[in-house]
Amino acid sequence: MAFGNRLEKIFKKSKNLDKILLMNTSYTDPNFLYVTGFTSGLFEYSYLIVEKDKAKLITSELEYETAKEQAGKEIEVFCIKSSEELKGILAKELNGFRVGINESFLSVQVYKSLKKNYDVKKIVDVSERLSQARLVKGEEEIGSIGKAVSITKWALVMIQKEFKEGMTEMELAAKFDNVCSTMGSQGPSFKTIVCFGKNAALPHHFPDNTKLKYGDFILIDAGSKAGNYCSDMTRTFIFGDDRNRIPEYGEMEKISKIVKEAQVMAIRSIKPGVKGKDVDKIARDYIESAENGKYKGKFIHSLGHSIGIEVHDGPGFSPNEETVMKAGMVITVEPGIYINGFGGVRIEDDVLVTKDGALVL
Repeated sequence: MAFGNRLEKIFKKSKNLDKILLMNTSYTDPNFLYVTGFTSGLFEYSYLIVEKDKAKLITSELEYETAKEQAGKEIEVFCIKSSEELKGILAKELNGFRVGINESFLSVQVYKSLKKNYDVKKIVDVSERLSQARLVKGEEEIGSIGKAVSITKWALVMIQKEFKEGMTEMELAAKFDNVCSTMGSQGPSFKTIVCFGKNAALPHHFPDNTKLKYGDFILIDAGSKAGNYCSDMTRTFIFGDDRNRIPEYGEMEKISKIVKEAQVMAIRSIKPGVKGKDVDKIARDYIESAENGKYKGKFIHSLGHSIGIEVHDGPGFSPNEETVMKAGMVITVEPGIYINGFGGVRIEDDVLVTKDGALVL
């Protein structure tokens, strides 16, 4: 999405706002990346002052050249060498204006410092406004997510040749991350989740020294980044080719089939105008009623979440989600069944809402 279009979305219906100040700490505000489109540089403790048609970036010598290389004509870059110089520029830009800040990112200490040191006419929390602007993606954003999905999808195919009895969850997670890296990923969207056997019943289990055994579930939940944008996908495998050596194979296969059918039904229901909770209900009801209610209460999380610059980039599908689907949203669809002491199955894909329905990326 072009720089101007992003600003237009952010400032839409913003009569009470002159500028937005995005302040990075030792972490980067995701909205800084959204506005600038920068894909290189840390920009720690940098300041981005955003107006309706332009922006000013205040940064240090460490990042100045990196910023200049990436900034378009709409972003003016300033290099500051002292705290006094920084305060002078900020005073000129902020004093007397109505300024929006991202309160969900900044600490109370930073907020108090801003009020104390500058004569801002009004401070407005724009965190919700920024989130809403990012919810519907443009073509460039969708392209980046699609590339990240492609990397993860192929890595999930290629990693299967690495499955070996006796390997640990941590070993497989490291191998997966390496495969994604060689395919061009900027890095993982989040810490790669690998679960063997009964650990697959724990949706947020982190890889440990559990060793892979014949007949185990292998659940991999992972994502890649491309152009700052994330993917988030999950696949569940049954380790072993000889069904006769896996006593629980029938049950494992049955659970996998039910989860996949629930996902397909949910995806088919996605279209503009549908509420998130209605999509969640379709998958949840199917799982809860399957096999005469055998798996009732075994789908223990929401069906999905928006994805973008952050892996959890906004609302999606949950039992109480009132958000109405719009074309351009990208949301995960990830039903699951989890049985403590036995294992679990989750299947997750990233889905683009289009004017005609849903497209699995």
